[in-house]
Amino acid sequence: MKVLNWNQLCDTEQTLALARADQVQSRDLTQAVAAILDQVRRGGDNALLELSEKFDGGRPDALAYDNDELGRRGQRIDASLKAAIDAAIDNLTAFHDAQQFQPVRVETQPGVVCELRSEAIERVGLYVPGGSAPLVSSVLMQALPAKLAGCDVRVMTTPPPVSDAICYAAWRCGVQQLFPIGGAQAIAALAFGTETVPKVDKIFGPGNRFVTEAKTQVSQSGTAIDMPAGPSEVLVIADDDANPEFVAADLLSQAEHGEDSQAMLVCLSDSFAERVNAALVSQLTTLSRKEIAAAALSQSRALVVESLAQACEVSNAYGPEHLIVQTQAPRELLGTLRAAGSIFLGPWSPESVGDYASGTNHVLPTYGASRSASSLSLADFCRRYTVQELSRDGLKGLAPTVIALADAEGLDAHAKAVSLRMAQLD
Repeated sequence: MKVLNWNQLCDTEQTLALARADQVQSRDLTQAVAAILDQVRRGGDNALLELSEKFDGGRPDALAYDNDELGRRGQRIDASLKAAIDAAIDNLTAFHDAQQFQPVRVETQPGVVCELRSEAIERVGLYVPGGSAPLVSSVLMQALPAKLAGCDVRVMTTPPPVSDAICYAAWRCGVQQLFPIGGAQAIAALAFGTETVPKVDKIFGPGNRFVTEAKTQVSQSGTAIDMPAGPSEVLVIADDDANPEFVAADLLSQAEHGEDSQAMLVCLSDSFAERVNAALVSQLTTLSRKEIAAAALSQSRALVVESLAQACEVSNAYGPEHLIVQTQAPRELLGTLRAAGSIFLGPWSPESVGDYASGTNHVLPTYGASRSASSLSLADFCRRYTVQELSRDGLKGLAPTVIALADAEGLDAHAKAVSLRMAQLD
């Protein structure tokens, strides 16, 4: 990991030091995804089967697994893995169920009652990426909040072959149907519907650049999405008393996600940065995904700053997906940290616990979006709406205000909708 002294960098160099790898966005990708979306829109199930044969090496054994089938397949996993999934579900349930919306009712003036209410999104589609390992945690982080929120239709897509662990997690979290379909074609099926796959109102979940591009395109034609997903990233703020082995382990846990992942260290001295680098070299050799992690570290940096206050400024400028604070008094910095998807305080809070089982959600904004976007929560599976109810006297008391404002804007019909009613009171 390259070590840079923050205060010796000019403005341009500081900007470059906080830069992510370029997100590949090509015309070819846009056109290829658009063609897949159109093929599924026109061809339905047959298109899904053809695209599975083309991209996944064969047609799935079935186009849909219902909840009973998920349960049957899920029972084949080891008892120890079942226990781990169940324990994670317990913690996630405790944290997410506490987020249930409480209605707001305010009488803004006599006879004028305003309310803020919430209801679950009716139909949601959940995408779980495939790859070298079954991403059981991605099932939990999406399906459980959807269930707790009360979404009527909760369906999931994931590339084949579908692991038994995925099936168990989906069954435990109340997924009603799972479709063994991956890539842009899965997003298309959820957005437009087919003979087998229901059309949904909102799509959740990360994926590769084809999935991300597909989500972007369908969001422009009326299907809501959770958030654009970029490569994984972590920033660690550490003082000289932090454990360099712990810091290196946290950096590597993010680096092993993919070659385009980014791991950043902000610390107070060159000597500490070098101790972390030594720990990285040592730990890297033990990893099964060491080539991937090494590639990610090649685009990662250690930034040496003069104070923890400046470390917070650098972190806020970067806006990390995950922020780990390993300092003597980490909670004291919490009020200063303004932009992070999820924050981990102290030496005993590795990023891994948030990825799996502490209770928080691991679906987080990336690429600096944490400055304005939030981590996934129960609220993302709901829509909020307002209600107002006025009595006769309430409208009479508010009428002069509404009429005056409507007249100022030249909207006669708005004013008349009130004045007509006032005439009935005379």
